[in-house]
Amino acid sequence: MKAEHESFIKDFLESIIENKAAIFAGAGLSVGAGYVDWKGLLKDAAEEIGLDVKKEDDLISLAQFHYNENGGRSKLNKKILKVFTDEVEATENHGILSRLPIDTFWTTNYDSLIEDSLESYNKIVDVKHENGQLPNSTPKRDVTVYKMHGDVKHAHDAIITRDDYEKYFRTHDPFVTTLKGDLTTKTFLFIGFSFSDPNLDYALSRVRLNFHEGASHHYCFVKTISEEECEDKAEFDYKTRRQELLMNDLKTYQILPVIVNSYSEITDILSEIERRYKLKSVFISGSAEEYGEWGRDRAIKLIHKLSSKLISKNYRIVNGFGWGIGSAVINGALEQIYLKPKKYSEDQLIVKPFPQFATGEKELPELWQDYRERMISLTGIAIFLFGNKIDHKAQTIVNAGGVRKEFDIAVRQGCIPIPIHSTGYISKELWDEVLENTKKYFLENDLKEDFESLLDEFAADKIIQIVIRMIEKINKK
Repeated sequence: MKAEHESFIKDFLESIIENKAAIFAGAGLSVGAGYVDWKGLLKDAAEEIGLDVKKEDDLISLAQFHYNENGGRSKLNKKILKVFTDEVEATENHGILSRLPIDTFWTTNYDSLIEDSLESYNKIVDVKHENGQLPNSTPKRDVTVYKMHGDVKHAHDAIITRDDYEKYFRTHDPFVTTLKGDLTTKTFLFIGFSFSDPNLDYALSRVRLNFHEGASHHYCFVKTISEEECEDKAEFDYKTRRQELLMNDLKTYQILPVIVNSYSEITDILSEIERRYKLKSVFISGSAEEYGEWGRDRAIKLIHKLSSKLISKNYRIVNGFGWGIGSAVINGALEQIYLKPKKYSEDQLIVKPFPQFATGEKELPELWQDYRERMISLTGIAIFLFGNKIDHKAQTIVNAGGVRKEFDIAVRQGCIPIPIHSTGYISKELWDEVLENTKKYFLENDLKEDFESLLDEFAADKIIQIVIRMIEKINKK
């Protein structure tokens, strides 16, 4: 990762963890999925009134000219419906942003890509595109999407002409007030805006605050001008200088530019933010009908103390409430959280008990597989403990196939696995497997020596010390 991007990644990641991050999406985010930009939207409208959209910079006025010449906006409404109702697939950037725990999205886009992508990751989305929706909230919502310029399904209310923009403060004052509040308390990332996109200037003019020292700062991705985009060096020099001036102007809004040389760098940066976020979340897998050489009391103390220590180190714990394991995980985590409630939060503990009955069209094994996939996708590190169950037919203890499945899913999703050898059963087998190919499982992390030291280690404090050291090494990479 480039050094100049490192500061942004650390700061925005901290905002995400503190639940203070927000996204402001422009047309560029949807263009990557196959939708048109503003020039594409208004190309036909320009031709109808004898203009060339390629020669126009003031596209808001262009929309107004079309409105004036046609005595209304019915044609513009039809164009919005035609262009933004085509089915397209969300981009990788949509997916990353949807998976991250960001609960506030603002957009000037009319399409539904943002909310569709969020819903595809099982999030409850509260979409607001008109004033009357602002006072009421969807129950149990995970994220709110504010569509400040309207929605494709209500094209007649879309903000598109100069008249619409000039009246916005009066017609959409509740949106302006809400956005001002978010800009004061949250750190925004502006994505999908270009300096040729009129929405950026108009959006900023709608929300300019009386910024003062100590107010929230924000970020905006800015792609540098390349010579290939310009006809000659003179044009390149001119556009480069203009971009410099515009970036300096953004700073007056406390929006700091994150400069990239290509759009693919944006995806790389967002992927790195997601990777680091997931590495702060630890999945604890395991089940136990019996505890082998540990015995029940010592095993419960190990799990309890490990969970408590993870919370004290500001990690999040994800657990499926495995038999004989889950209660100790919960008790250990909550003990630390309640001991220092101002320092630690219940948000650090995510417990997802497995469904016990088939629902809908899926049988229970398929339902459990989907459940495991979603649960483990929240994490970047997975700890495996014990892993046995009773075979009721044979009345014997056998290794837990479910823990094995969780290991396979975790590895496939890029999690770094840490099986605890001395807890035995499937965890011992997994430890042996990881040791045989540490480069595969630990990637470039220098963990082999620590991992080997877990061999036949039965001192709970020592195991916890080793595991925490491994996790902190991973997070320092």
